[in-house]
Amino acid sequence: MTATDTGGLQNTSPPNQKSVPIVSMRNIQKSFGSVHALRGASVDVYSGEIVALVGDNGAGKSTLVKVMAGVHAADSGDFEIDGKPANIRTPADATAHGIATVYQDLALCNNLDAVQNLFLGRELTGSGFFGRRIRRAECEVRAREVMTRMRLGNLSLTRPVGAMSGGQRQNIAIARSILWTPKVVILDEPTAALSHSAAQRVADLIRGLADDGLGIVIVSHDIHHFVVNATDRIEVMRLGANAASFRSKDVTGEMVVNAMVGGNEGVNLAG
Repeated sequence: MTATDTGGLQNTSPPNQKSVPIVSMRNIQKSFGSVHALRGASVDVYSGEIVALVGDNGAGKSTLVKVMAGVHAADSGDFEIDGKPANIRTPADATAHGIATVYQDLALCNNLDAVQNLFLGRELTGSGFFGRRIRRAECEVRAREVMTRMRLGNLSLTRPVGAMSGGQRQNIAIARSILWTPKVVILDEPTAALSHSAAQRVADLIRGLADDGLGIVIVSHDIHHFVVNATDRIEVMRLGANAASFRSKDVTGEMVVNAMVGGNEGVNLAG
């Protein structure tokens, strides 16, 4: 879909060769008591595509990705994975369907090294006869494989994560999300609190993952730099529903912000 001159939505062909999206969410409704967080929101995610969800606070973007990630169960709406109906009610359901999430706080243990963080809660262990000892060597091999795939082969696997830079910590969190070969990765504010150079390296990493065939969903407030320059499609949300959809290469940050606030573009740009 793309925004028309009159502010409506217009269907366009997907930017990739696959006609069936990995994830398709249609007319998603979600309320918390009397608060209607989502009012018929929709989003498609295709293989090899980076989709940004943007909007002001309270627009519904975080709630939509949490429904996708299984944190919240939708009240109603259609949810399909690879064109087939899916019942995503818990994070375990999302994981089983190949949806991984990297939250803004990264959920890393600072006192553990990269390998320990990558396998946290999913440690490879031996048989019960030997006390189920962690197979550290095997974990290191798999960790090095995924880091090499992400072109991060020079990143130390034995250094405590708490001693790493913000960009390196973000890389570890992303590496953990793809360790178990997901289809879609959701990234919540992946460049928050990063320097411009670190943010660019993260953007390059995300593009590499998309080039490998993953579908990427990003929630970000960095409209003018990261969203416009590092994504393929931008879905603008307002008041719990889709307000506009753009191809990133066709718009400016000002146009996206204008769609977010629902104002008159000519007036807004005039200051």
